[in-house]
Amino acid sequence: MFNIAITLKIHSVLSLHPFVNTLLDWYPQHKRDLPWRNTKDPYIIWLSEIILQQTRVAQGLPYFLRFAENYPKVENLAHAPSEEVMRLWQGLGYYSRARNLHECAKMVVDEFGGNFPENYKELLQLKGVGTYTAAAIASFAFGQTVAVVDGNVFRVLSRYFGISTDIASPAGKREFEDLANMLIPDEFPGTFNQAIMEFGALQCTPKSPDCSECPLRTGCIAFREKKVAELPVKIKKLKIRERYFKYAHITCGDFIVVKKRGEGDIWQGLFDFPMAEIADKSQLKEYLPDFVSELKKLGTLNVEKSSHTYKHILTHQRIFANFVMFVIDPSQIKQLNDWTKASGFQLVESYKLEALGKPRLILKYLNDEK
Repeated sequence: MFNIAITLKIHSVLSLHPFVNTLLDWYPQHKRDLPWRNTKDPYIIWLSEIILQQTRVAQGLPYFLRFAENYPKVENLAHAPSEEVMRLWQGLGYYSRARNLHECAKMVVDEFGGNFPENYKELLQLKGVGTYTAAAIASFAFGQTVAVVDGNVFRVLSRYFGISTDIASPAGKREFEDLANMLIPDEFPGTFNQAIMEFGALQCTPKSPDCSECPLRTGCIAFREKKVAELPVKIKKLKIRERYFKYAHITCGDFIVVKKRGEGDIWQGLFDFPMAEIADKSQLKEYLPDFVSELKKLGTLNVEKSSHTYKHILTHQRIFANFVMFVIDPSQIKQLNDWTKASGFQLVESYKLEALGKPRLILKYLNDEK
């Protein structure tokens, strides 16, 4: 890193580093035409950055367009019901982002008069806004010279400068942030940030990058030393926890029993069905939740069918779920309503289920049942 810093200081006196010039030349010719790139509105930029966290552009773009259409101003989002926001986010995953998105909008309206802070340090005060998002808003919307560092930036810098420091370590994060901030030009910081991220997304891809057509290959240490596949280095391994869910899909005439997931839950604020978690995957198909015996006391209870086992993968969890459909005689609707209230569930009309925000796992099951 010492030699890199000296080289960058020399270039800062004479001209921009060749790495920077090459990216700035490449970007206008290859960038994707994305709606959040045609504005300096910090709300739109913030909205896009939150939606695209841990999400591919192809997946996130429809969600961005829906949010921008439904909530064209931060005030619209701040005043929206939380259930409506979660429903619009449904299927995108990482639902804490949606909750933080809503809380941040309220914060901007209540504490900043509807205007996003115009500098990096103040942006970090906002709910759900970390160093990357703050740098993106500060540089794209307000022209501040502060570098963004995301997975694409890690990859491009690591390969080009031959840096093998673990990107998952605090020291590695600081090293890459320092390097990016030495490289970023004062004249067009937003363009440089967009360029390096786009280059990582389109050219310097995680797997099998087309190095033969790369405009940076002559100066790229990883290319020269045949270490492209080895960089960047990420030593930290995620510990994946397996969980087994047994769901009860309970219907009674035109009504259905649902449960709203509580605070601190992986799907906080979303709706699914009454569920029991068990420890043994081998028992998932046969197991029936304890509350089924209570259901039988209500009257006629028919087991309609049992689903196959669904596998749903989250960042730190792997969920296996089985659904059993129970049909209760409509004459028992009052008893069922009393039971749902006592059990912490809700009885809703079936047609209203569509309007409720649901985890993707529940969507998969419901789509299969159509």
